[in-house]
Amino acid sequence: MIKTKRKSISIIMKEQQAYRSLAKYYDLIYHWKDYKKEAKQVIDYISKFKQTEGNTLLDVACGSGSHLQYFADSFNCTGIDLNAEIIEIARKKLPEIDFIQADMSDFNLQKKFDIITCLFSSIGYITSKDKLAKTFEQFAKHMKKGGLLLIEPWLSKEIFTEGTPHMIIYDSKDLKIARLNINEIKDDISYFEMHYLIAEKNRKVQHFVDKHEMAMFPIELLIELMESNGYKTQFLKEDMFSVRGLLVGVKE
Repeated sequence: MIKTKRKSISIIMKEQQAYRSLAKYYDLIYHWKDYKKEAKQVIDYISKFKQTEGNTLLDVACGSGSHLQYFADSFNCTGIDLNAEIIEIARKKLPEIDFIQADMSDFNLQKKFDIITCLFSSIGYITSKDKLAKTFEQFAKHMKKGGLLLIEPWLSKEIFTEGTPHMIIYDSKDLKIARLNINEIKDDISYFEMHYLIAEKNRKVQHFVDKHEMAMFPIELLIELMESNGYKTQFLKEDMFSVRGLLVGVKE
């Protein structure tokens, strides 16, 4: 913790802080995201492409379970995420779902699934090609023949704009949150230094700085890795996934 001249503000520097000290604010920060509509479109794709008869679903990098709350009515769900704090929030929100702390590039659930999802561009947090290859191997190891893999990729370098300022605000009577950042690119990595100001009733204003790095791997590489692991793959850009797209692969 670094003290500033204004004692009412504390600065906490910690990698991936949004999933730790900021975990309890996570759903509020992303209040604008239409998880329900996205989940509906994913369910439509599952109905269209899945070739197995089962209904087991694994959500990789599930966060606080905001997609899973809509999948749970149709599927027998499991969620994995790397961060213990966000997993605890998901468990409290959805106690009927099995949540497991695990790294997407190295996990062994000793079970195969009919559907595996990796949404909200979480695959972008895998920043090396070797680790990315291991991640797709893990997906294949946990997938039934005829099962469906759905991956929402991160933005490509052609779409990502460097130097642009961004702000997200949550505003309620007793809690105000502002998140600001300026986009940066370093080689094939998009870099974010997120600054959060949180003003909560009867508390001092808090200032968090949260650093994120996300790889902008070409879609062609992701498709190549899916196909090399036995998936018949296509890249869709429709409706809720019109900007980032959605990779859809059926395990052959």
